[in-house]
Amino acid sequence: MAQKPSIPKGTRDFSPEETARRNYIFDTIRESFRLFGYKQIETPAMENLSTLMGKYGEEGDKLLFKILNSGDFLKNVSDEEITGRNTTKLASALCEKGLRYDLTVPFARYVVQHRNDLQMPFKRFQIQPVWRADRPQKGRYREFYQCDADVVGSESLMNEVELLELIDFVFSRLNINVQLKLNNRKVLSGIAEAIGEPDKIADITVAIDKIDKIGIDNVNEELRSKGIPEKAIETLRPLLTLSGSNEQKMAVVADVLKDSETGLKGVEELKTVMTAFNDRGHICELDLDFSLARGLNYYTGTIIEVKAKDVAIGSITGGGRYDNLTGVFGMNGLSGVGISFGADRIYDVLTHLDLFPSTISSSVKVLFINFGDKEAEVAAKHIKTLRQAGIPAQLYPDQAKMKKQMGLADAEKIPFVAIIGDDEMKNGTVALKDMSSGEQRTVTPQELVEILK
Repeated sequence: MAQKPSIPKGTRDFSPEETARRNYIFDTIRESFRLFGYKQIETPAMENLSTLMGKYGEEGDKLLFKILNSGDFLKNVSDEEITGRNTTKLASALCEKGLRYDLTVPFARYVVQHRNDLQMPFKRFQIQPVWRADRPQKGRYREFYQCDADVVGSESLMNEVELLELIDFVFSRLNINVQLKLNNRKVLSGIAEAIGEPDKIADITVAIDKIDKIGIDNVNEELRSKGIPEKAIETLRPLLTLSGSNEQKMAVVADVLKDSETGLKGVEELKTVMTAFNDRGHICELDLDFSLARGLNYYTGTIIEVKAKDVAIGSITGGGRYDNLTGVFGMNGLSGVGISFGADRIYDVLTHLDLFPSTISSSVKVLFINFGDKEAEVAAKHIKTLRQAGIPAQLYPDQAKMKKQMGLADAEKIPFVAIIGDDEMKNGTVALKDMSSGEQRTVTPQELVEILK
């Protein structure tokens, strides 16, 4: 008996309806990127491991999918090395390439490799899949899409403002009610200075970034376990639970950071971005959150995170400012800022809130009923005219019973059915049935095109 086929854990098949819904998200984001002046690039699914290794930390390196060398991949490996089971050493001998882990490192490689062809500032977007050898679980996959937009070669804070506008624009188009959280890496550094623990900045931010998941008391326990003194923890606590308006929060933090040059610079950057964003007008809720860190070691300025207000789910967009994107490839001093939309989580939000338009599930606008060869030939001519007008149309391929043909239209959610019988052939008309209302009327070929448009 043949083994039942399956797919690798952490990957998914997508049905026609799911694919149509995903394309609705991708198309909305892609069109928004273009409207804001971002140019699309694509990079290969696989990169040289020398490009990928060492860019995501020790844990990230373990999650890279490595590709065996072509041909006799064991030819440069001794029996002793194989029996020694040193997986790191073996991997470097057996594999020269790996699947991309994210879109950021390939983008950095792209900028360095093509720097002589790029005009700065360079605004790029990418919508492509990435792979991580992670443990699959609900909401976490080994293969998933990222939708990134970045501006490199400019230190202007107006880039941050535009990205906030882009976020607001996308989610307003998707009808998702969101909260946009904002912070700054320099403010976090200033806070570490203010509580007397500047050398513990990494430990502090890793802990406080979990406040939404584990609560303030557990955050404090983690800080204690990292050797942060009780006095510093008590000084930090009120900054993580600030309430009031953004302006009030800003005033409190500015006062705490009054002796920190770095912290005050972060406050000024936040003020500039927040003021400009507010002046331009926005639909989303803007919230200053001084516990927001998002991978502190990566970001150097503004930090951005977006959450859906009506669904309990993690962040659906994130990003921030980085000052040395290409430094790992020997091109120092290139500042940039970027964001990434989480397409899979956005899909879950739209599904939970039933926000997908009902029309996107059907790829066909009208189904022509097949009564026989003569009728089918006439229908084919109408279908060609409709397709040339950009209207998806198809003919039922077999001379099946009317009920079966209508059943297909109903099951596929095709909004219209076209019927051509003896009378229609004689008069050069089409009987058009609206599947939602049940209304049927006779129309001319020209009227058919206008109605279906």
